Amino acid sequence: MLSKGKIERINELARKSKVDGLTISEQNEQKKLRQEYLQSVRKSFKNQFKTMKVVDPEGNDVTPKKVKDLQKKHNKK
Repeated sequence: MLSKGKIERINELARKSKVDGLTISEQNEQKKLRQEYLQSVRKSFKNQFKTMKVVDPEGNDVTPKKVKDLQKKHNKK
């Protein structure tokens, strides 16, 4: 997860870009911070899949094969 300070900086740059515009260095910083944020979100989302199990109303495991494969891959490590 991204630090609170970095998230605040992302928001600060977003507000500034709407009002005043950003300098080239600020645009580069914003792009870098956004990439870090997206990596963090993707990693968190993938970790949620590793523990997911889907069960139908009859109690049958209907977890998608793609998720089961990801879980097997994770358990080998």
